Amino acid sequence: MNGQKELILITGCSGRIGKATIDKFQDGHYQIVGLDIVAPQFQASNFEYLKCDLTSDESVDAAMTAIKKKYGVTIASVIHLAAYYNFVGGAWELYEKITIHGTERLLTACKKFQTEPFLFSSTMLVHAAQNPPRKITETSPFTMNWEYPKSKVLTEDVMQKEHGSIPIVILRIAGCYDDECHSIPISNQIQRIYERQFESHVFPGRITHGASFLHLEDLADCIFMCVQKRKTLPPASVFLVGEDVTLSYDQLQRKISKLLFGKEMKTYRIPKIVAKFGAGIQNKLPFMKKTFIKPWMIDIADANYTLDISHIKKMVGWMPKHSIANTLQVMIQDLKKDPKKWYQNNQLEWPEKRSA
Repeated sequence: MNGQKELILITGCSGRIGKATIDKFQDGHYQIVGLDIVAPQFQASNFEYLKCDLTSDESVDAAMTAIKKKYGVTIASVIHLAAYYNFVGGAWELYEKITIHGTERLLTACKKFQTEPFLFSSTMLVHAAQNPPRKITETSPFTMNWEYPKSKVLTEDVMQKEHGSIPIVILRIAGCYDDECHSIPISNQIQRIYERQFESHVFPGRITHGASFLHLEDLADCIFMCVQKRKTLPPASVFLVGEDVTLSYDQLQRKISKLLFGKEMKTYRIPKIVAKFGAGIQNKLPFMKKTFIKPWMIDIADANYTLDISHIKKMVGWMPKHSIANTLQVMIQDLKKDPKKWYQNNQLEWPEKRSA
């Protein structure tokens, strides 16, 4: 056992958020153990990877036994990032198996240790949208209008009921992005405008509404600061984490088009029934390119998420250093520099008729 360093467990360590979080703890004071079903494609000091499948009692028990044998029973923090998510919709059984029961299984295993905060990555989408200028707070009403937020609401409920003597920190996180984008909704919005698709000019919701975003570096900073402040936090803490300035869909459209083409584009609102019909036809006809837009996205197109982050500012001292408004310029510069590489990095299909 290395008694000089505090032990940090990070699930989902192989993902982009996992790597950014691991990077924040590279100051020599911590021993990091990463749990995931796939090995990370990076190396870091003071880091050990253990394969762990959160859907399996045997796999979790084996990983935690190995941790206890090598590092002892004291865990400074569990940073639980692993969860199920998809943009297609459906697959509730996987949300239930991985996100809900996987979290419960890990939390139960941590009760055999002297565990300080068990930090869970939830989402701002557990809250019902609020029309401007109203902001969402940690006490705003919940919603379970599609599988992803429903899984997080139910997992939070399990944690509140089952954490026992383990302190918990629940972070309700806005949509993440970084300098290369790596945000599915933003990258697809940029793609539609860059390719001058017809869909880029229409939107099946209020174009004055929008959603908060969060730079990956700001999220990693937030997680690190929560661990640093763990001794002063209540036994069960809940924080909204995102940028407190929300750009509307129309503002994003105008900024992206101005950065791409030097002029702002106009966006027209269309009825939801028209959008659903068009998306359905486009996805079914074999000679048409499949659209990113899914029916469930159209249903929530009117949603507005403007966050009140005063609670985490007060309790943790965290506030974002980046903004999506400023980072868009970095994203578009990266796209213009090497379009094909940008498409590849964001897992977008390169249009056959466009040359590099």
